[in-house]
Amino acid sequence: MSKVRTNRIAEQIKKELGFLFQRELKDPRIGFVTVMGVEVSSDLSQAKIFVSVMGSEEEKKETLKTLEKAQGFLRSEIGKRIELRHVPELIFKLDTSIDYGDRIERILSGLKEEKSHEKS
Repeated sequence: MSKVRTNRIAEQIKKELGFLFQRELKDPRIGFVTVMGVEVSSDLSQAKIFVSVMGSEEEKKETLKTLEKAQGFLRSEIGKRIELRHVPELIFKLDTSIDYGDRIERILSGLKEEKSHEKS
């Protein structure tokens, strides 16, 4: 399948999931979730959904479990909104890039402070 079409479908799935997380899912166990990216396999059988969740590690795990349980609902809603013959299986993964970036930012600011104290 064409890479352009696969990317277009991935972007459409990302957009629809963002809308569904905001408006349709009313489960209180789902925290503040942001869809960071979607990777669709070339045969459209699977879609890896990378999500970022604000909160503690326990809240992140609980949100991921809840999203996995809501997979059937989300998949059927995507099937209604995007005209595909076969809707890909949704696989949710935590995206830790924001946490990693925050950690690097704290390290760099700590080094900057140390350097400024050495000059004084």
